[in-house]
Amino acid sequence: MELLLIILNKEEYFERLTWILTECGVSGATIMDSEGLGHFLAYEVPIFAGLRQFVGERKTANRIILAILGDKSIFPKIKKLLAEEEIDFSKPGTGIITRLPVNEVIKSDEELG
Repeated sequence: MELLLIILNKEEYFERLTWILTECGVSGATIMDSEGLGHFLAYEVPIFAGLRQFVGERKTANRIILAILGDKSIFPKIKKLLAEEEIDFSKPGTGIITRLPVNEVIKSDEELG
């Protein structure tokens, strides 16, 4: 098993990304709104207000997507569809996508997918 971790900085990719995950059989993902530390400091901590010129406009929509992948063949399928949809996480500002090994999960087999 693996944990799929996606931090998406480009909201315009969100709908296509969720379609890709669904097409690849990912179910039960958790989606959270998030904010980068640099933006938080620049806009929420007055002493760091000077960082605003470096971090740019205040962003309202970063997303974190977490999902347990029960089958290691899913990630290559995700990468293939990302390429087809021209969603390139290697480009600056897009975000990050990774997978991490999971040693143990306590959850019903039906819910793991």
